[in-house]
Amino acid sequence: MDKKSRILGIVLSVAMLMIMIPVLLNLLLFRQPWLNFVFAAGAIGTLVVRILDKYPGSNLRIKRLYRISQVSAFCYCLSAFLKFSAECYFFPYASGYDWLGFLMAGAALQIYTAFMIGHEEKKEVKRKLTK
Repeated sequence: MDKKSRILGIVLSVAMLMIMIPVLLNLLLFRQPWLNFVFAAGAIGTLVVRILDKYPGSNLRIKRLYRISQVSAFCYCLSAFLKFSAECYFFPYASGYDWLGFLMAGAALQIYTAFMIGHEEKKEVKRKLTK
């Protein structure tokens, strides 16, 4: 594992914690305005890490999974935008919890890609060893 991957992994872990903690506190009805900024910073952090994290190989399936993980980070950013807009009453028909939909969609894509990238990389290593 090279230095760039290690740093991106640490930044991604911190950014995910910056997303998770404000969401848990919000669901426990502890609502502070500064938590929205922490959530948005975590969402932007995940997007930056996902954009900078490129797959160096030629396997198209793994490249597609990396792009799906970028979409999940974009869902987090949309969720942060909707969270801010719900508090500013930007959309007239917003219920205030619309941001949860994009958050859950991003989380589902994140979980899928986390498992499938590991699975596909193991298959790639097996394929290279048998040749």
